[in-house]
Amino acid sequence: MAINYSIFLPTGFAQEFAHIPDPAEAFETITRLAWAADELGYDTLWAPDHLTTIPPSQGFVFEVWSVITALARETSRVRVGQLVTGNSYRSPALQAKMASTVDVLSHGRLTFGIGAGWYEPDYVGYGYEFGTAGERLRHLEEAVQIILSMWTKDETTFEGRHYRVQGGINQPKGIQQPHIPLMIAGGGEKVTLRLAARYADACNVMESPAKLEHKYAVLKRHCDEVGRNFDDIRRTTTTVCIIRDTDEEARAAVPPGVEFAYPGDLGGYGLVGTIDTVRDRIAAYEAAGVQELIVGFEDPTDESQVRRFAAEFIK
Repeated sequence: MAINYSIFLPTGFAQEFAHIPDPAEAFETITRLAWAADELGYDTLWAPDHLTTIPPSQGFVFEVWSVITALARETSRVRVGQLVTGNSYRSPALQAKMASTVDVLSHGRLTFGIGAGWYEPDYVGYGYEFGTAGERLRHLEEAVQIILSMWTKDETTFEGRHYRVQGGINQPKGIQQPHIPLMIAGGGEKVTLRLAARYADACNVMESPAKLEHKYAVLKRHCDEVGRNFDDIRRTTTTVCIIRDTDEEARAAVPPGVEFAYPGDLGGYGLVGTIDTVRDRIAAYEAAGVQELIVGFEDPTDESQVRRFAAEFIK
């Protein structure tokens, strides 16, 4: 099966709208990107869930559930989802209800992405307890159980260490069967990939193709341990596309500081180079087992880059 392509949308987290002073125009930029993706055959519109820019500034940041809800009504074919919603920002039962509503209004086009959260300024600025990575992962494990129950059972009662739900009713539950697809993001081998093996319909791991092969082998081992079919979990990764006339020019355009999101030498494995090099890099991702490649563009607000990529690679 051929690899699918999706778009990592700008919502302001990386200060993508610094050149657009009008917030309404900034959001219309996102809308135009969504229209293009709907037209051109991209699989999913993925948007990050952050509340504050990186680094913190006065730049615009649009709230992700509002974004995907609006885009679900602006489009008719392309799927929508979060990459990924921060578990700590909203209660799990409420997130299940929100997801069910978006699935209905999108006519069954939502993929619900969730992660443990990591960006401390979001937590501090909005009054959430940051805690340790281990604590956030333990919250996540309880949360996904509640969410899946709210999507599949008439009533949910859950007594956990971190969350409690008593007789929770969620109607409508959404359109997709047996439930809305759930993605868990992160590459932690002991906990996150184990959670993906147990609960997720999709995973997102951000690594080079060589390291993705290893991560997928770990995921498969966890699947075997819990009696899950590894191929039932859709394998996605996120990358950056920078196309130039030469590979050297493209590598020189890789922005500094991307290591916070893309481990290692992004210029050496991302979609960075000439058209032929990018084609080879896509083949490497596919050979590693990636089924969906989520592409962030050099200028994520530039619709022409979305269109050029589609013309070259989406058939």
